[in-house]
Amino acid sequence: MELYFRDNFFNAGYTEIMNHAQEQAGYLDLKSAWGSSLDVYDRSGLACSGKFRMLSNRWEIDRADGYPLGVLRARFSFFSKKYEYDAGQRGIYDVNAPAFSQDYEIAGTDGSVVARFQRTSGWFSSGAFMLSNTSDQLDSYELVAVVMGVHAINKRRNSAASSSST
Repeated sequence: MELYFRDNFFNAGYTEIMNHAQEQAGYLDLKSAWGSSLDVYDRSGLACSGKFRMLSNRWEIDRADGYPLGVLRARFSFFSKKYEYDAGQRGIYDVNAPAFSQDYEIAGTDGSVVARFQRTSGWFSSGAFMLSNTSDQLDSYELVAVVMGVHAINKRRNSAASSSST
C-alpha cells in the first residue's frame, strides 16, 4: 500500500493522507505547535497515536484504545541515519537511510525490507512523505506514525544542534 502525507509548517492542525490514486485515505491530527503528539486516522476512525513521553527521546505509538504498539528510538551512527522500531511480539525493525539521503528502508530482523519511505519535500518546506508498505505485520497507518516519529526525532536533533551552536 502506498500512502502520501505531510507535516504542517506550524506542526498543528489536520493534514490529509492520500493513496496512490490521490484519494483521501485518512488524515493526521497534529495536535499542537508546541509538542509533537499526533493522531493517525484511517477511513474508519482513529487508528493510532504517536508521542514523546515527558523527558524522553523515545517516540511511543499506541492503538486507538491506548494499547502500546511499539517504540521508536534513534540509534547512534556516524555515516547513516539509524533508528529502531520495537513492535513488541511482532519484532524489532531497523529504520535506515544513508547519511545525506531522504530515502529510508524498514527491515525486519532477518534483513528483509518490509517498507520504504522517502521525504519528498525541500529543505525549507514542511515534511512531505511517501510510504510504501509490503509488511504483513505492520499496518500502514502505524507506519505513518513511525515516519512522523522519525521526522519528529530529526526536528529535535536539528533544533538542539542549532541552539547549541549559538
